Amino acid sequence: MKWVEGAKEGIVVAGGQGEGDAPTQLYRPQGLFVDTLGTLYVADTSNNRVMRWNQGDKKQGTVIVGGNDYGAEANQFRNSYGLSFDRYGNLYVADQYNHRVQRFSIE
Repeated sequence: MKWVEGAKEGIVVAGGQGEGDAPTQLYRPQGLFVDTLGTLYVADTSNNRVMRWNQGDKKQGTVIVGGNDYGAEANQFRNSYGLSFDRYGNLYVADQYNHRVQRFSIE
């Protein structure tokens, strides 16, 4: 939800279509990051993926890493719990049940 100063209700900017794995849905989102362009990144924990919504894309997000079922391979997670970016644009994802943090180069 996004809240504008003085607003009485928020604006849904991602998900809001019930739990699921469609590009319009999230399932237990646990972490998020908004960059300087207003792009929203969400750690979609129970879908084992990281989603991206470009500013203005309220309807549908894009899977940028994960989403390949749960597991321990290089592009899999077992609960993508949180995320962050470094100054070089690398994405770091906390992979809770694999007990690791993965780094991805995002173009």
